[in-house]
Amino acid sequence: MLSFSRVVACSRTCSRFLGLSLGTASLCAAGANIALLFPNWDVTYLMRGLIGKHAMLGSGLWGGGLMVLLAATLISMTGSFSKSAPCLQVLTALLSSGLALLGAVISFVTSGVALKDGPFCMFDVSSFNQTQAWKFGYPFKDLHNRNYLYDRSLWTSVCLEPSKAVVWHVAFFSILLCISLLQLLLVAIHLVNSILGLFCSFCEKH
Repeated sequence: MLSFSRVVACSRTCSRFLGLSLGTASLCAAGANIALLFPNWDVTYLMRGLIGKHAMLGSGLWGGGLMVLLAATLISMTGSFSKSAPCLQVLTALLSSGLALLGAVISFVTSGVALKDGPFCMFDVSSFNQTQAWKFGYPFKDLHNRNYLYDRSLWTSVCLEPSKAVVWHVAFFSILLCISLLQLLLVAIHLVNSILGLFCSFCEKH
């Protein structure tokens, strides 16, 4: 049977691992959001203001990115004072978990809405209202009877510019969605680990 001191030591190691994992995930989220600002790695769309609102919101940068990165730093620090200052451990665990949870949820919700609305691209308006004109917008948002995520034939026939706009949008927002889910899972593990470490710290003293 494991002793309390060994469990506490394992809890500290787990905190460092969780901090590192969350930090890595936050950098990946920031990278995915940056990619969304440069469709096909073309800077002209950003310079012309032709980037969708979901990507411009930057939830992967400041939500799943910066907020989670700060939380990851706090989580890594938790193991340093888990034995000498259990109350400080509780405060840090709550603060870091709340910060990471908020950032991950913001990124998750934004990514989900972005996938639902579809990409911001140039499309032929005549396909919808018989008026010959091209404009930038969200063509898939008005397709109530067809879901572009399941109908791959729409991926190349609707969006005219940027090229492969749908693939770019779906790929990187799906990555952000998966990263935010992973972050939520790591936050849940961190809470369990913190409670276990705190309990064993108190038991070790008695």
